[in-house]
Amino acid sequence: MTLVIRNLQRAVPLRRVPLRGKMEVVRSILGVQKFDLGIICVDNKNIQHINRIYRKKDVPTDVLSFPFHENLKAGELPQPGCLDDCNLGDIFLGVEYIFQQCKENEDYYDTLTVTATHGLCHLLGFTHSSEDEWQEVGAGRGPGLATPMHPHTQWSQAAHSAFFFFFGSGD
Repeated sequence: MTLVIRNLQRAVPLRRVPLRGKMEVVRSILGVQKFDLGIICVDNKNIQHINRIYRKKDVPTDVLSFPFHENLKAGELPQPGCLDDCNLGDIFLGVEYIFQQCKENEDYYDTLTVTATHGLCHLLGFTHSSEDEWQEVGAGRGPGLATPMHPHTQWSQAAHSAFFFFFGSGD
């Protein structure tokens, strides 16, 4: 199905083609390419506004996810009843915030991909509303990426594959 990437900001340069290519690979590895997905890139002002409305936090952030299928168990794929339900939801990327947070020698597009993958994990039911869940999600890197094994082994292995496809083993 469709991956839609919208750039609604002008604060930082954004080439959608590299992000699209990497996210198509991530979607394929995770087995979610049959679902629609929206990625909306916004500046600090807009991500802060959305964060204030939906999370009651009046600060900019890197990513906010809005799942089409609520209450998914972590790592379970949605079971759509009809073609219109083949949608994962939308990911808002605070690209200005992400750009400002990139450390020297970090690739901006790699960081965008990791952050978008983190958002995709949220659309698939992974959360980090508690400290334990935050550690499980890997302090922003995705489910199972900070730990050797996750309870949802098959999905965790796919997440590992997607991460290491782009970023190597980190050794």
